[in-house]
Amino acid sequence: MSGRGPRVLGPGRDNPDEESMKRTTSATQPRDEKAAPRKAASPEMLGAHVSTAGGPPSALPRGAAIGASAIQLFTKTPNMWREPEVTQEIAASFLAARDLHPVAVAVSHDSYLINLASPDPALRARSTEAFQGELRRSGALRLEAIVSHPGNFIDERGAGLERNAAALTDALRAVPGEVRVLLETTAGTGTVLGRSFEELRTLRDLVGDDVRHRVGFCADTCHLYSAGYDLAGDYDGVWEAFDRVVGLELLGCIHLNDSKTPFASHKDRHELIGDGSLGQAPFQRLMRDPRFAGIPKILETPKGDVDEVTNDLRMLALLRGMVD
Repeated sequence: MSGRGPRVLGPGRDNPDEESMKRTTSATQPRDEKAAPRKAASPEMLGAHVSTAGGPPSALPRGAAIGASAIQLFTKTPNMWREPEVTQEIAASFLAARDLHPVAVAVSHDSYLINLASPDPALRARSTEAFQGELRRSGALRLEAIVSHPGNFIDERGAGLERNAAALTDALRAVPGEVRVLLETTAGTGTVLGRSFEELRTLRDLVGDDVRHRVGFCADTCHLYSAGYDLAGDYDGVWEAFDRVVGLELLGCIHLNDSKTPFASHKDRHELIGDGSLGQAPFQRLMRDPRFAGIPKILETPKGDVDEVTNDLRMLALLRGMVD
């Protein structure tokens, strides 16, 4: 779909591009809500997803090694149900590391196993408990937000949206605080939710009134393009549509990823910036767009086989050069 109208080719589900990380019912009512206040904008909020091997505090020096001013991390192993606790000692070490290696924004990404939209009561209950754990750990580390995939409905899309919203509401009520949940745009494969701006808007609208202010959105460039939003050919139209349907004030993070697959492929396959089907042009526009100056921009591009830093350093240098 371009910004001018829908061009999505079919219903959606996409699986997180975990390998790249290692290698490396529509709403029609006017918008009337604003996002929870963000911290004052940094001159730059640019970085990458970084490893927490050795514990969450290790993410900060890894961010410093690539010159990041924003980072994303996992607070637990993303493909395991085990729920580690962030002890007072771990939290203190993380905050001390953040003082030593300052970043403007640090967000987490939730577990790949969580499916708050599942029709299976047992899986949904386990997912809700796990998501509450994500909120508690992120709160203990004083992270700004959690990026979350909206889940897979499996049976019926509308029912999946309702289940997801109910579970989100329960989790946010169970774990009060300032940590926001940023629902991520998805590529639209299988039974995944979040393939369109309208669907994301509906999901947020279904969250309880008392906690809805803690819910915003993360836009992934690869997912948008793969879902049918033509950032390469209709950049202005895509963001006009996002603002009209969802609201740019609710955008809390942007994932900067090129795509290994063609436009509207409905596949989630991240590629290095400029090496994929999006090309460099839309990223240059994003980096120069004043509307996004205060939005964290996070790379999830392949790390490569040599080390964890070379590709990130190259990609961040490329992006910074686009601003000049």
